[in-house]
Amino acid sequence: MVDVLARNNVRITGKGEQIIMFAHGFGCDQNVWRYLLRDFEKGYTTIVFDFVGSGQSDLAAYDSQRYSSLDGYALDVIEILETLNLKNVVFIGHSVACMIGMKAAIVRPEYFGSLIFVAPSPCYIIDESYNGGMQRADLEALFEVMDSNYLGWSSSMAPLIMGNPERPELGEELTDNFCATDPDIAREFARVTFLSDNRADLKMLETPSLTLQCSSDMLAPIEVGHYIHENTANSTLAVLSATGHCPHMSHPEETIRAIRSYINDHGF
Repeated sequence: MVDVLARNNVRITGKGEQIIMFAHGFGCDQNVWRYLLRDFEKGYTTIVFDFVGSGQSDLAAYDSQRYSSLDGYALDVIEILETLNLKNVVFIGHSVACMIGMKAAIVRPEYFGSLIFVAPSPCYIIDESYNGGMQRADLEALFEVMDSNYLGWSSSMAPLIMGNPERPELGEELTDNFCATDPDIAREFARVTFLSDNRADLKMLETPSLTLQCSSDMLAPIEVGHYIHENTANSTLAVLSATGHCPHMSHPEETIRAIRSYINDHGF
């Protein structure tokens, strides 16, 4: 029998009846939520974990077939909530974890009271009617660099993704996170992340959600936040002054204020 909590390095802290679950994005681990945890664990029970292949998860549990789509990662989220026998959870996801949480909530809506998307994107590729931020050819070129020199790719891309060049320590931390991830798993997760198109799933989501859109984000242009808001039921959009793709790391105070405002307004 699989030990789900050990597999995903699940850690539970805080105190409070309401559960908040935090899910990290590509190339990161649960440590990226530390600034938010310091605030929310004072009044909530908080759950953080590592997706298989990241952080201190069980690397032996990684299966290329299971994790060949975001559905495999969504199943991990569902299994954690099942194991802990939780319902009505506030799920806070960053980047690709937003779509993972959305997929989990579509399958098992009873587990989720609300979804909070931090810098989400249902599709990263530009087409004739949608600005996902990246051309398919440019994305394929990035994959080629990643395949040939993952550490070099990490060192060049992480600071760009983080943004906020006046604070280089932020880019350095994200680079360290990328470089600490198993390269083979990271390459597979990158393709799943950046080639997935979850736009059709938005209309299937019934759980109330908040989208936190950064004012400038190379991976999720401002149009993406509006697209999610316009195509998702029970959706709230908040545009942050924060820039870059990781406001929970670069601008935690503003991110906390926006989340608290939403969950207080919705009775969590």
